[in-house]
Amino acid sequence: MKANLSKINITHRNKVLFPESGITKNDLILYYDRIANHILPYLKNRPLTMQRFPEGIHKKGFFQKHIPNYFPDWITTTRIKKIGGWVEHVVCNSKETLLYLVEQDVITFHIPLSTVDYIELPDKLVFDLDPPKGNFKLAIKAARTLQNLLENELDFKTFVMTSGSKGLHVVAPLSQKDNFDEVHDFAKNIAQYICDKYPNDFTTAIRKNKREGKLYIDFLRNSYAQTSVSPFSVRAIENAPVATPIYWSELNDKSLNPQLHTIKNIFNRLEITDNPWKGFDINAISINDTKEKLVALIG
Repeated sequence: MKANLSKINITHRNKVLFPESGITKNDLILYYDRIANHILPYLKNRPLTMQRFPEGIHKKGFFQKHIPNYFPDWITTTRIKKIGGWVEHVVCNSKETLLYLVEQDVITFHIPLSTVDYIELPDKLVFDLDPPKGNFKLAIKAARTLQNLLENELDFKTFVMTSGSKGLHVVAPLSQKDNFDEVHDFAKNIAQYICDKYPNDFTTAIRKNKREGKLYIDFLRNSYAQTSVSPFSVRAIENAPVATPIYWSELNDKSLNPQLHTIKNIFNRLEITDNPWKGFDINAISINDTKEKLVALIG
């Protein structure tokens, strides 16, 4: 898929966005141009939250949901309800839009758990697992514990990815039949069940000073207007690590770490590895299909 670059005026290509690793805006443009076919299916028909770094990652960036008034009119948008009003989000369904956003110094793409056509009905369940003090083994234990519970006890199909930052995301597809309140409560009960089962390892304490060195099982992303990082998005961390879908078996690889895959090596992986998230949509179910099983487990 080739982009119509006549729509986009790429400026300041040599601007260094990652000062220690020397990665430039042009490097980022080339990455997103090449990765477009992989990332666009995850961005498609979702209101974006853009994480922008106009001066590079060594300076404070910002999150932006509302489209700036200077964006061109060919950019697709959608109005999403918020408390007290509306937000006009960018929707990235094309390579042209993707590259225009990178031109605007968007480094990381964050997506909600629902699509514009059913914005109040999530199509996935997400658990974000960021370990304390870089204890990645604990993130792996949490991910495997979630996989065992969700697949073997609750009939979900689960998928895992490195976050490109500190940990892992465990994701299960939903059939968009349940609203955010229902899904949030379901996710909270799952997280609490696991924490009760492994009280020395995991916690649902939101405040960091209450976690006592345990891994926080973040279920709060399963809420209206909350987001998670898109697969194949670059993170604003030196060496430009990439959030990468992986196979569950890869958790056995001792070389695995959340920042293993970067814009410089990800394409070597894609040339030899099939899509670990293939069949994601066709495995979607409703939480109502399995809610009673969770209630029985909790007792």
